[in-house]
Parts: sequence; structure tokens; C-alpha cells
Amino acid sequence: MLYIVATPIGNLEDITYRAVRVLSKVDEIICEDTRVTAKLLQHYEIKKPLISYHQRSRNNKTEQIIEKLKEGKNLALVTDAGTPGISDPGNELVAEVRKEIAKLQRSNLRNLAKVGPLQVVPIPGVSAVATLASVAGINLQKFIFLGFPPNKKGRQTFFQEVVKNIQENSYPVFYYDSPYRVIKNLEMLQEMLPDVKVVIGRELTKKFEEIKTGTVAEILEYYSEDGKGLVKGEFVVLVHS
Repeated sequence: MLYIVATPIGNLEDITYRAVRVLSKVDEIICEDTRVTAKLLQHYEIKKPLISYHQRSRNNKTEQIIEKLKEGKNLALVTDAGTPGISDPGNELVAEVRKEIAKLQRSNLRNLAKVGPLQVVPIPGVSAVATLASVAGINLQKFIFLGFPPNKKGRQTFFQEVVKNIQENSYPVFYYDSPYRVIKNLEMLQEMLPDVKVVIGRELTKKFEEIKTGTVAEILEYYSEDGKGLVKGEFVVLVHS
């Protein structure tokens, strides 16, 4: 089994009983940053070997992970925070495991009693997008999620897509942002769509959680009042008309 386990985005209490049980019983845990995952496991008194799997190492590790699964090991995949596969390389690992499953099925190897069928099993839980959506207070029957804006190249194209979805489709748009670029990105958004409305979540579920709503101009004014003192932590941004 490869379990895809959602973990807290901040508050360590935001984890399901099922997730704790799965993390306690698997043979090894695949994670982005072993130091971050170690803190979570220590909190719940779980001791398991950790496999580092992040943006730079994934190509080297994928085959090793698949071999472990074929040997009959149960593994859990976690991200640093939230649900794996959303703006992290976890989706690529799942894709490769599913290719292996299809290959085994074609070769009739899945019936080997020694191994049994490989499976990918979701263990649902926290998502930063769903967390902000729950308190946004707007119609979200349809919305677009665009992940992180590019650092430099492609940034303008990214926000042109945001504007297009707002103006042409009336779809609210979610994206993630970092404290290093959130102000510049909001300024670019304001240039393109001056009257657009924003719901912004900062440090969701953590001690200094903050949720602000208003026009993009009002949000920029709020953050400029305190210099860079408030521009800390991780951001989720919801843009809507």
C-alpha cells in the first residue's frame, strides 16, 4: 500500500485519527523535509524510518520507493503541510506508482501471493484551499486553483490567467503565495484589475492566523501600514469579483 496522508497545515491537532493510525502502522514514511515530519511524528509518539522525497531528489528516489512497494512494504507519503500532490511533487510519485500497477496488471504479476496488488490509498484531511474557502463567505460552487505564481518568468501570464477567469468566467481563483512575493503579486493584480476583491489567509490554523477581506487596494494598504511586519508566514489568496 502507498497511503497518501494529509497532515496539518499548522496546528498539530488538525489530523485525523485514521491518519495517525496509518502513520503508526506503515513500514516507512516518505516526506518532503524529514525535520518537519519528525516534529509531527514526535508529537504523536510515532517512530518510523523516513525517506526524503522533494523537488530535487525525486528522480533518484522514485524507483527505490516502487521497489519497496513491490517487496510488500506499506509506505505513507506526506507533505510538509496539507494534502500531498497539491503544489508538491507527490503527484508525480503517485503517477509513477500507478504506471507500475498498470504494468503489473498487464503481466499478471498482481496475483502473486507474495506481493498482492499494489494500491494507492488516500487518507484525506486538511487543505489550505479548503480551509480558506470555508470562511470566505462567497459562492464557491465553481472555482479555479492555480498553485504558486512563478518567481519571475511567466508571472505576468499567471496573473493574466487570474484576470481572465474573473472577467470572462466569473470564477473565483485561489493561489498560494510566499511572504517574499505576496505584495509584489498583489500589486501586479491591482494593475490588471483595480477593483477586484480578495480574501487572504495568512498562517492558517497557526498562532498568528489572520484572514482579511476587501478590495486588492484595501489589502495592500493594510499590509503597508505596518511595513513588512505583517508579511510573514504562508499565504493563501482568493481573488473574486
